[in-house]
Amino acid sequence: MNKHYFIGVDVGTGSARAGVFDGLGTRLGLATQAIETYRPQADFVQQSSNNIWQAVCQCVQHAIAEAEIDCAKIRGIGFDATCSLVATDAEGRPVTVSLDGDDEQNVIVWMDHRAASQANRINTGDYDVLKYVGNVISPEMETPKLLWLKENLPDTWRRAQKFFDLPDFLTYRATGDETRSLCSTVCKWTYLGHAADENADQPGRWDAEYFRAIGLEDLADEDFQRIGRRIRAMGESIGQGVTAQASAELGVPQGTAVGVSIIDAHAGGIGMIGARLEEEGANAIDLDRRIALIGGTSSCHMAVSAQPRYIDGIWGPYYSAMVPQMWLTEGGQSATGALIDFVIENHAATGQLQQLATADGKSVYEVLNDRLAALAKDRQVPASLTRQLHVSPYFHGNRSPWADPTLRGMISGLSMSASLDDLARLYLAVIQAIAYGTRHIIEVMNREGYRIDTIFACGGGVKNPIFLREHADITQCRIVLPREAESVLLGSAMLGAVASGAHSNLLSAMAAMSGASQILPPTSGATAEYHRAKYEVFRRLHADQLAYRQLMQGTATP
Repeated sequence: MNKHYFIGVDVGTGSARAGVFDGLGTRLGLATQAIETYRPQADFVQQSSNNIWQAVCQCVQHAIAEAEIDCAKIRGIGFDATCSLVATDAEGRPVTVSLDGDDEQNVIVWMDHRAASQANRINTGDYDVLKYVGNVISPEMETPKLLWLKENLPDTWRRAQKFFDLPDFLTYRATGDETRSLCSTVCKWTYLGHAADENADQPGRWDAEYFRAIGLEDLADEDFQRIGRRIRAMGESIGQGVTAQASAELGVPQGTAVGVSIIDAHAGGIGMIGARLEEEGANAIDLDRRIALIGGTSSCHMAVSAQPRYIDGIWGPYYSAMVPQMWLTEGGQSATGALIDFVIENHAATGQLQQLATADGKSVYEVLNDRLAALAKDRQVPASLTRQLHVSPYFHGNRSPWADPTLRGMISGLSMSASLDDLARLYLAVIQAIAYGTRHIIEVMNREGYRIDTIFACGGGVKNPIFLREHADITQCRIVLPREAESVLLGSAMLGAVASGAHSNLLSAMAAMSGASQILPPTSGATAEYHRAKYEVFRRLHADQLAYRQLMQGTATP
């Protein structure tokens, strides 16, 4: 098996990436290509499926070249992506989702909040599907976005003959087959993956009553042709594999096996949560103690259980949406990496920071981390640099566990100083606020039956030692770093390995291709006590924001 290779493709918010792996999960090649994003107005975030596919093809070609492998030995390819909505016509050509009518902009990005009012209307109904999304549907999910398109772009609604989640669009472009993933349809489209269908070969079913009740009755009347009539488990082989056209575009052999796709964060979950730790020996892995944290533009927190756990404000439970035959519980934070960057890029000391980074040949994060180390050199608790500086991180709303996209960010403790050291402290306070959000999510999950004390972490955040330190100390969980830092790409490559037959199922691929490299324990004592107090402030900031809203009710509006 080691003589064969598997490709994982990951499309994030800002870039596409591809990795080449062998049968043991060893990465041999990696490539990245930026993708374009358009923000025509507040709450609107759009992309182009053509631009994304072009970036994917370039990445795959460059990753293969870097790996220096025989292309004929590529056996499988898997795709993951953000849960963004793609609109095409019957031939797969783009259909606009933009108010200006530009067909090239045919993707509503996951973070787009244009459908907030549609989501609010849906949430006033007593729909059975809502209990599988923490009882509150998000404007980041697909049925509110579909409803927005129908109500605001009727020509698009008429012309669009296919609506895909972005991961499924990628497998469609690669194979010409319209198969949708159980992962994306269950997690983002309200598909009931656990429910029996009249067709015994089809896992789960759509809830036609829900679609008719919210105003999408035409999709139900069409028997869901436009959003997917063939739903399959992740890693199952699609059609005849890579088409001749896609073979030429990607640089892989025609017929290469393509696995049913997965959402990007979920790919990171399967890429690491099944890794066996040394102390476990041959004993069964206790998944109730584990959570996968995938940190990027946003953060996702993935835990699985044998039985469904219904938790208000936490997405799920989703049946078989990540680990086969297990129920997925998914917490999340809508802005984490994006929030850190926003704060860094919009401060009076930003110019000085960028100059220092360029002069020293370092990233801005490294410069800030160095400043924090210098400021804390005589402190017993380095985190105490933020004793009087507190942040509520809901600049883009809260996904979990408040499930309130209307929340906004707050900063308490600013002075009339805006030096580089002030920026460093604010940067630390933001990272701490994000970690307090993770602590809050874990606390809510643990109250409902989990016993989480171990975080498996991957994504851009894990490259930052301050991010890791604060998450360990604040959650009081040990953090496990995977053997393969690019766990999202590895998870996608596992889909290709299963589709090719190299592994009989996803659980087998997870066991064979993943592993742990390092375990970071939390700091107890004075550090834990400091964060206990500061966490109380974090929770109070949310309560205060709700109180401010109450005080402002009934006042003049714009």
